[in-house]
Amino acid sequence: MITLTVNGQTHSLDLEPEMPLLWALRDELGLTGTKFGCGIGQCGACMVLMNGAALRSCLISLADVGNSPITTIEGLAPPGGEPGSHPVQRAWIEHDVPQCGYCQSGQILAAVSLLNWAPDPSDQQIDAAMGNICRCGTYPRIRAAIQRAAALARG
Repeated sequence: MITLTVNGQTHSLDLEPEMPLLWALRDELGLTGTKFGCGIGQCGACMVLMNGAALRSCLISLADVGNSPITTIEGLAPPGGEPGSHPVQRAWIEHDVPQCGYCQSGQILAAVSLLNWAPDPSDQQIDAAMGNICRCGTYPRIRAAIQRAAALARG
């Protein structure tokens, strides 16, 4: 049995410890906001937060998660908040970031992780931290939305 804490809820699952976290989230818990993109850790569509840090869930096994809490896009809203109410999500909407939207959950979680350690990031910090691939090329809007999210978080 594997025990995972995902979005504040504890789940006991009868799964192999080598299974990638991505598949446990999508197939076992039904959290399909975490996307399968490349499967080799390059695109970032499968991004989740573990202890507040961004990681690619296709590369981490259930055994490697241990007792660390996992946050997916479905659990990003603050406690008691409506879905989409996180400052990064609000800024994403305000700046009309998504086009196709496939990479957006991973992009948003990477931005949340960045803002956890750099609450007022420079363009250079944003460019260095945001390694996710967006086939639609919305990178300028992503940068603007991260700067707006930082302002929203400051109040």
